[in-house]
Amino acid sequence: MANTESILNTNQKVSTRLKRLFIKFKKNENLYFIVTNPRIIFGITLFLAVCLFALLGPAFTDYAIDDWAGIGAPAAVAAPSIDNPFGLTILGYDVYTRTVYGLRATIMVGFIGSILASTIGIIIGLVAGFKGGMIDEFLMGLTNVFLTFPQLAILIVVAGFLPYRGIVHMAILVGLVIWPWTARAVRSQTLSLKNEEHVNLSRISSNSTIRILFEDIAANMFSYIFMVFIQQFLGTIMATVGLEFLGLGPTRGVSLGLVMRNALANGALYLGYWWWAILPGIFILFLLFSLYFINTGLDKIFNPELREM
Repeated sequence: MANTESILNTNQKVSTRLKRLFIKFKKNENLYFIVTNPRIIFGITLFLAVCLFALLGPAFTDYAIDDWAGIGAPAAVAAPSIDNPFGLTILGYDVYTRTVYGLRATIMVGFIGSILASTIGIIIGLVAGFKGGMIDEFLMGLTNVFLTFPQLAILIVVAGFLPYRGIVHMAILVGLVIWPWTARAVRSQTLSLKNEEHVNLSRISSNSTIRILFEDIAANMFSYIFMVFIQQFLGTIMATVGLEFLGLGPTRGVSLGLVMRNALANGALYLGYWWWAILPGIFILFLLFSLYFINTGLDKIFNPELREM
């Protein structure tokens, strides 16, 4: 009897603690909505699955990127099979191998390009919005110049003159071009925060400008900056794939856009070799869809007006 009462008391204590944890967790409104938002959960799950495939995929192939895997020369194209689950290209390359290595390169380009573009845009937006005056006019004038010129045209011209284009080169090139809209958006946020009480208090305390910018202003727009980063990630991948379709992709290595471009250039769809172009394309769609769902989910969370709709 005593043991039964002890077990009941223990269960009640555990139940009470779980309820307190749930209430405490629910008080953190943004975190609560993030982990309960179906769009974000779906987007993050899909993104992690794609990244996991890119990370572990090479362990399940016996070929390198340029290894010949055909079973008959000279044309060794083959549909998906047990030995080659994604099929072979018209030159006998294993499509699975080129897809997993290409996916790695595409994700790497997205990360590097978005980090660079977000960093440039955030710094310019913060400084322009906080300093104002001539500095604001100069930085926004520079931003408007970049916005005026078609970004794709700039990328085509610059990429066309590069004698060598690696994955990192492509990421840096795209990152240096797509930052302007981030700068304008961050400037607007900075203008709305620069006269807040905690910023004025920091000024009175003689804190340095850098400390005010990053600790008092940027830290209070972290959610917005995170959304900007995801948007830049999306933009970097789309811009890079666009360049690769135009034949201005990496001159060494492989990416998903390059695999699809080679497939279309060799008439893969016209000749019925659908696996060569469609299977790599599906992973680009997965990547873009995952980022889209994460971004729209976060937008609904960080924008109270959308959350109430």
